[in-house]
Amino acid sequence: MLKAMKDNKKICVVGASGLVGSSIVRHALEKGYFVNGTLRDKSDTTKIKYMKKLNNSENLELFSADMNNRNDFINPMQNTDAVFIACLIPTYRGKDGTLAKDMDDKRGYEEIINPTVNGCLNIIKAAQNQEIRNIIICSSTSSTNPVPPVEFKNEIEHWSDEREQCKAKKYTSATKTVMEKMAIKYCDENNIRLSIILPTGLYGDPILPAHLNHNPFIWLKRVIEGGSPRHEKIPNDSASMIHLRDLAKIFLAVYENPSASGRYFGVYKSLHWQDIYNECKKLIPNMKMPQGIFETPVKPTTFDFTRRDKLNVKIRDFSTTLKETIDWLKTNPFSEKIGNE
Repeated sequence: MLKAMKDNKKICVVGASGLVGSSIVRHALEKGYFVNGTLRDKSDTTKIKYMKKLNNSENLELFSADMNNRNDFINPMQNTDAVFIACLIPTYRGKDGTLAKDMDDKRGYEEIINPTVNGCLNIIKAAQNQEIRNIIICSSTSSTNPVPPVEFKNEIEHWSDEREQCKAKKYTSATKTVMEKMAIKYCDENNIRLSIILPTGLYGDPILPAHLNHNPFIWLKRVIEGGSPRHEKIPNDSASMIHLRDLAKIFLAVYENPSASGRYFGVYKSLHWQDIYNECKKLIPNMKMPQGIFETPVKPTTFDFTRRDKLNVKIRDFSTTLKETIDWLKTNPFSEKIGNE
């Protein structure tokens, strides 16, 4: 058995079966940590059996927990040194199936924004009850899009305006903005060290079959099999990305650095979709390509990575990330039918 890092310290990962949460669990176990992981239902064998296949899974204990029930976190947070909140997945529909973009502000807040914000604060308060003073949240770069847009973004100065997001019916994106602001306010008032990681565009080798229901895995798997690409026409836009294993390293690096706190970009960089498809074509020569663009390509979003780079995490470039993802998908990693997460 691998000896646990940091004098046998134990961490709690909320949302341990999610795309990001399971990657954090995998990396933490590989580094020798003990991990308490929560998911909605620990009796769900379609998830548990894959989590138990991870290296050093004897150091992983799983618990059922609902972010709306603070008492659910008493046992999983017991004797842990930090809490990683990776359960705040985007919500695109209301209780009756109504799309978020079709709601008014009242419903958008009540059914899309508030449940995630309240759930996040509930988890933080549960940690506070156990005197845990180190919280790391997975959010999104969608909270870093100021109006008007800027060419060079940094995570300290640049925030999305939730009022503008709501005005544009982007309640799902506004959720991340509101959640971060409320979490920062609460942690500042209660002397809790809070770090927020801002990823998007998750490539690599996920852990559960259900994770293949997310892009880019959906469209990459399709083009590998000779199907259509993600777009009919290449968008005149850019997209950011990162390998899941590198993202997990950022989470653990923030935790392990006692001076780290605040927001950190969790991406490699942003590339124009034309360049993304060109890289795909190199790796899948016979793939079907979308219609090209004829207008002048927009400049990709650029980031100030000063804070991220101080964490000393080596991040794969996109060519490497894409190749590893495609090579992994070609192995048909999950033979059984893909279920819903």
